[in-house]
Amino acid sequence: MRETGLREAIRAAGGVRALAHKIGISQPSVSNWTRVPADRVRAVEAATGVDRAVLRPDLFIDDATGDDVDGARAQEYALLSVLLARAPDADLLTRLTQLRGDASPLGLAHAALAEAAADARVEDVEREFFDLFIGIGRSELLPYGSYYLTGFLHERPLARLREFLAKVEIERVPGQSEPEDHAAILCEIMAQLASGRVGALPGADQELFERHIAPWMGRFFADLEHAEHANFYRRIGTLGRVFVEIESEAFALPS
Repeated sequence: MRETGLREAIRAAGGVRALAHKIGISQPSVSNWTRVPADRVRAVEAATGVDRAVLRPDLFIDDATGDDVDGARAQEYALLSVLLARAPDADLLTRLTQLRGDASPLGLAHAALAEAAADARVEDVEREFFDLFIGIGRSELLPYGSYYLTGFLHERPLARLREFLAKVEIERVPGQSEPEDHAAILCEIMAQLASGRVGALPGADQELFERHIAPWMGRFFADLEHAEHANFYRRIGTLGRVFVEIESEAFALPS
């Protein structure tokens, strides 16, 4: 069974054959992967735009040091992105148990998520994800900027976001079914901007956050914390809410 990161890379590339072509190896080689090999992570990241912490969270979720603030921010966004895009598989749950915590609000949120991952069963988390974000008829939560800001999908907030992404030359991933104001996609873009792997103008991450994330995503994570069907994902709600608060405070500081 393919890991989440590999599935995301294949989706972003447009299929197994397309991914193999983009990184210059044979299709059977990629077909035989269950995860992105460590020595191929950077090539796959460059070819697909999927952050390395999404491709191999076991290698990159915790590798940022305290001095590498932007690297730590990028990995936090990447972690939230992958958890909001789809339910974690068994391998990712195992990796999440290794998250480190400290006495800070973010550290406590990490520790709580690690404990929840240790107790979680894949089938339960998959059902929880379905009830929260997919549903029959309608999911419990709609993780879209347009919905939180207007009460409807595909409204003016999405158009403004697309104008911003065009300005900083960030293109929509071919085959992406979700609109760009989905929380997972915005977190992935922020991970790319914070890490410097997207050659956008200086301050693009702050503009994206202040105009297109801060006005609504904290409320979304708070709703996730208190959602009826949330158990494992309640901890992700806490993590996301705390992290958005930290980002808001950091961007408000004088330059």
